Amino acid sequence: MRVAEPVPRSLLTLASRQEDLLSAAQLSAGGVGVDRRARLGRAGALQRVTHGVFDVAPGRDRRRDAGHRRRRSAWVALLAYGPDSIAVGSCALALLGVAGLPLDISPEVALPDGRFGRSRDGIRVRQLVEPAAGTFAGHGISSLSSALVQALPELPRANAVAVLDDCLRRGFQTPGGLGDLRRRLRGRRGSAGLVSQVFDRVDARAESPLETFARLQCVDAGIAPDELQVEIRTSGGRFLGRGDLGWRLEDGRWLIAEIDGREFHDTPAALLEDRRRQNDMVTAGSAQVLRFTAADIATGTAIPAAVRAALGRSRTT
Repeated sequence: MRVAEPVPRSLLTLASRQEDLLSAAQLSAGGVGVDRRARLGRAGALQRVTHGVFDVAPGRDRRRDAGHRRRRSAWVALLAYGPDSIAVGSCALALLGVAGLPLDISPEVALPDGRFGRSRDGIRVRQLVEPAAGTFAGHGISSLSSALVQALPELPRANAVAVLDDCLRRGFQTPGGLGDLRRRLRGRRGSAGLVSQVFDRVDARAESPLETFARLQCVDAGIAPDELQVEIRTSGGRFLGRGDLGWRLEDGRWLIAEIDGREFHDTPAALLEDRRRQNDMVTAGSAQVLRFTAADIATGTAIPAAVRAALGRSRTT
């Protein structure tokens, strides 16, 4: 039996920039024709994703890499519809590095000049009249504002708020830009309620999507935090730390909810710093601190329940 030659290094380098994906045209140009692709497939080194798109790392565990998974959806669509395809909607936001999107997004593209394309294999083809605003790795991509207009009506409410929080905090959008987005969204399908449920909840002080999700859960439970990014100081004014969400207690202290995201809090140094900061705030008598993770947010009720209980205890002591 003939052993399949490995995928050439030059193609693997290209695939690494495309989230482990290559088009049939790219493979052929790199010397991997139909027969060789079949041998690589039988050897488990290549896997067809959709017509004309192949995965060069089919055994990779992608469960914990959310950013990779979102960008990969964008690349599936771009490679499936050729070099003149345009990244749009949530896929454009993922490629632009906007945080707050759902864990998994659907592949979607547009074709130039509003050209019609048939959707297939779960890949959606939008018909857009406006041209691409820029390029991304040789492909067209919608502007950030246009991508937001396309994506927001279709995002879950918490993700829509988190996306806008991230855009505002990082300077991708200005308050004036949000006003323009509101106007552009008016009357679009799925946009009813976006102002009251999404735009009115946006807060540039949120430092991560997890903080946004936790805040919204508390708002919905009727215990909206009094402050975000609360500075905790000693009675003499010495800075002790900053808390993600804060509720002012009747005795003048703060109830602080800290939202620990794996990306920022899993290293030993970060864990030690978190512990030191929490101990300083508590031992100085300035704050009561509750710590939560993404698992608590996933329940939908754990954070509001713990905050409500802590607030209730403070009123009886």
